[in-house]
Amino acid sequence: AQAPVPTQAPVPAQGPAPVPAPETEAVPEPRPAEQAGEPDGYTPTQRDLPVISRPAEGPGSTLQVQFVPQDVQSTGPGPLYVVGDVHGYLDELVTELRTQGLIDADCRWSAGNARLWFLGDFTDRGPDGIGVIDLVMRLSAEAAAAGGYCKALMGNHELLLIGAKRFGDTPVNSGAGTATFQAAWLLNGGQRVDMDRLEDVHLQWMSRLDAAALVDGHLLLHSDTTAYLDYGTSIEDVNDTVHEQLNRHDADITWDLFRKFTKRFAFRDEESGPRAVRELLATYGGSRVVHGHSPIPYLLGEVGTEDGDDTRDPAVDGPHVYADGLAIAMDGGVTMAGKLLVVQLPLGD
Repeated sequence: AQAPVPTQAPVPAQGPAPVPAPETEAVPEPRPAEQAGEPDGYTPTQRDLPVISRPAEGPGSTLQVQFVPQDVQSTGPGPLYVVGDVHGYLDELVTELRTQGLIDADCRWSAGNARLWFLGDFTDRGPDGIGVIDLVMRLSAEAAAAGGYCKALMGNHELLLIGAKRFGDTPVNSGAGTATFQAAWLLNGGQRVDMDRLEDVHLQWMSRLDAAALVDGHLLLHSDTTAYLDYGTSIEDVNDTVHEQLNRHDADITWDLFRKFTKRFAFRDEESGPRAVRELLATYGGSRVVHGHSPIPYLLGEVGTEDGDDTRDPAVDGPHVYADGLAIAMDGGVTMAGKLLVVQLPLGD
């Protein structure tokens, strides 16, 4: 259970003057499939997911999928890879990309026509979020030049960082009263070194990221939530709506985006979870949802404390397939002494 925290923390004055009240729009209520996994009055002004302390041995490894890398093809679409939440762990990302043969010893793209998707959450909690963004931006150009691509989705922490930079301590309306992006960002792992290094080019890049993509029958999302259904009945509609709302530069509208994409666990319940996944697949296409956001140890029902034991071997060594085989979880819990996952799709399960 998350510890209760104040809805507004004392922070230094920052950001522009308070924005006008948002346009009056009907905001859909959370969908029934979502409500089972979240407490009433859910708000991201509470701390999101403390560090887990796991036993040295646990059931997690028996529920994860091993995968076998394949050779890069010279013609046609290249192999497809996905990356889970990075959260500023640049060194771990570089190690995994090298292991998969996607970059060389100089961190340059070396995978030819391979296709690489990041599922979002590049910053916060770890030591070098801006370094992660810089690497992904550079690999995008290098992969395109080599006949492949490197693309990324928008995570809730991208929305949080954009909001903290744009609006600072401007009050916003939240489900628990008045809040600020600045307070929520600090509460959820915001790193001041990232804010100090954040430039307009990073903000522009993040604000243009898509929220969803359909690739080779895989519906790629950041969050394990049905909130995407609130933004359109096609992937194009969802992405266009998210971009349009971000471009309003309205604190309350941006907060609502952040709040909805911070929801989680919509696929975890044995009964309602598969229904929620099927609703997304029926709407947007694909045969499986691939998502990040919720660390695999949490999806497996493990509990822990703030005092994670980094000396123990990680229980996570691959993605987690669940919800009747319809969902693949890709957040290996790198912030919890887990593993940063870079895997090839389709899985060999």
